Amino acid sequence: MLFMLVSPSFTLFLQPLMAMFQRKNEFEADDFAAEHAKSTALVSALVKLYRDNASTLTPDPVYSAFHYSHPPAADRIGT
Repeated sequence: MLFMLVSPSFTLFLQPLMAMFQRKNEFEADDFAAEHAKSTALVSALVKLYRDNASTLTPDPVYSAFHYSHPPAADRIGT
């Protein structure tokens, strides 16, 4: 019980690092998809996903660094 109460204070600082690695993998997956399929199809699919999930296309950079495992849509489309 004590570990469960104390661990969030230590993992708070690891969240941006873990999110950075996950976003790096997402960028690699996007590059792979754009290389092996039409990149316009990837862009339209990303926009549709964000629209259907009612996600914001331009989230706060600090919040997304801490909490988002996927990069924001503008970053994914821009690369």
